[in-house]
Parts: sequence; structure tokens; C-alpha cells
Amino acid sequence: MRNAGLAVLMLLASATGAWAQQMTIAALGDSLTQGYGLPPQDGLVPQLQEWLKAQGQDVTVLNAGVSGDTTAGGLSRIDWTLTPDVDALIVALGGNDLLRGIDPKSSRANLDGILSRAQDVPVLLIGMQAPGNFGPQFKADFDAMYPELAAEHDAILVESFFEGFGVEGQDIAAAGDLMQADGIHPNAEGVALIVEALGPRVMDLISRIE
Repeated sequence: MRNAGLAVLMLLASATGAWAQQMTIAALGDSLTQGYGLPPQDGLVPQLQEWLKAQGQDVTVLNAGVSGDTTAGGLSRIDWTLTPDVDALIVALGGNDLLRGIDPKSSRANLDGILSRAQDVPVLLIGMQAPGNFGPQFKADFDAMYPELAAEHDAILVESFFEGFGVEGQDIAAAGDLMQADGIHPNAEGVALIVEALGPRVMDLISRIE
């Protein structure tokens, strides 16, 4: 009887330990995060969660991606995205700011606001590079805001959402076979490559969770 009691206590302790290791990561982004144009299982968040589980991580990745969202939209959503259950945050915003030609100073202020509100959880910031058609100053300001903000807020930086494509200068036009017909959003194969490159950085993020 005593041995049975000890066995129950050991099982409870094991279950408590397993529960303590469960983690929740919120992915705040736009259509690239949301999984635009793809079956649900092929989007970034489901593929990333499966990749993390294959590494032995008990992680739930919350899809906080909204198609068409800008950095301003992300800032408006950050407070209710960061529920008490969220242990870490991925921020992948700025693509729609680029498409609309929004002043990088405004985009930077919005991202700064997001990172400031997320100061109690570790953050991974995914950057982008601007094309040259808005002029050299716009490109310089836009490209610089991600590494500068990551340094200011002690966030992990991924320089480009499309880093996994391995194309020169992160020019996604050179990776047409990995993109959907619109030339903006990756297809399922493209997402898989993005996740392969992003996954180890998310593991770094997980290592910062206390």
C-alpha cells in the first residue's frame, strides 16, 4: 500500500514537471504569419509548431497573424495578444508598411511600442529589407530599424523573413518556385524552408523563457 502511494506521488510529480515545461509562443504578424492562400496545416504557424515538436519541445504557437496588418495594426493588438499564458513573442511585421510606402519613422515607432509592451517576455524580431524604389534614404531607414530595435530591446533578430530561401540580397523574385502566384506569399514548400531557417532561432527564444 505504501509502495502504491509512492508510485502515485511519483506520477503526480512527473505530470507536474511535464506541465511546467509546456510553453506558449504568440506569433504577431501579417498574412505571412497568418498563412494566406494556404491550407491551414501548411501555414507558417502549424509548420513551425510541428518542427518544434519534432525537436522535443512541448510548445503551442498561437497564430496572431492578420492579413493586411501593418505595424500600427500590430501595436493596436499587442496588449490583448500578450495574455498571461504567453511565454514568448515572435514579431513579424513591416511588409504591408512597405507596400503602402509608410514612413519608416512611423513603422519604427510602432515596432518600438510593440517591443516596449513585450518587455516581460523574450522576443524574436523578424526583419525585412526594403526595395530600392522608394529611394536610398527610405531603404536605409527601413532596413536599419530592425537590427537597431532588436539591440535596444535585447530581442533575438532574424534579418529576413525569407532567410531560408538563400537568395542573394533576400530578393524573393529569384525564388519564384517557392512563391504563390501573387509573388508575395510563399507556397507550402517555401514555408517549409522558412521554418527550417527560423526554427533554430525560435529554439534560442525558448531558451530565454524563465
